[in-house]
Amino acid sequence: MLECVIVEDQPPAQRILSKFIGDHPGLSLKATFSDAVSLMDFMQKSKIDLIFLDIHLPKMSGLEFLKSQADHPPVILTTAFPDYALESYEYQVIDYLLKPFSADRFNQAVAKIAPASTRHVEEEKDERSIVIKSGHELIRMSLDDIVLIKSDADYTEIVGEDTKHLSGYPLRHWLETLDDSFCQVHKSFVVHLKHVRKVSHNKVQLSGAHTVPIGRVYKKAFMENMASLE
Repeated sequence: MLECVIVEDQPPAQRILSKFIGDHPGLSLKATFSDAVSLMDFMQKSKIDLIFLDIHLPKMSGLEFLKSQADHPPVILTTAFPDYALESYEYQVIDYLLKPFSADRFNQAVAKIAPASTRHVEEEKDERSIVIKSGHELIRMSLDDIVLIKSDADYTEIVGEDTKHLSGYPLRHWLETLDDSFCQVHKSFVVHLKHVRKVSHNKVQLSGAHTVPIGRVYKKAFMENMASLE
């Protein structure tokens, strides 16, 4: 778990970063500051593993902070201005996040400093189970208990027969990390093939009385995957 801090003077941006950090299994938010001077004071007495640093700050800019610190912790810059990207890499920043950025882009940046904790993003796989980071909870769930995964913008619902857990990662993440017992049947749905009970026209009936639509572009691959189970 990486102990990180936010240095950002805009409350909305602070809230977004706090949300993304809270949803990430490898990060723990230690403190939030509105200026880099306060961060420097904090660094004298506390260990920090990662800094999310805005560039335009009161008292001292983010780049001035980097110039003043010969040996600073890893930094991910967060800014609305693209002009400083090239200069920033002179100070060995990990990544340059241009506001507004998505949770997916945030996780890509974090993966550069914490590849071990983000190899499966929010999963710590144990044979046929995963650990889902849902809000401030870690929930272990067997892959065999997952009936379907539903997309909702940048979030997904991990659905069992009678359970639902909200995840902070998009559907694409699950398609890249889960095994081939899962298949996409619609732009918004991935199903566990072993939970399919009936395919009727353009509908899939699943365990737990769940029914989802089949998208035309996904139907052929889905039917082939179902046939392979016979």
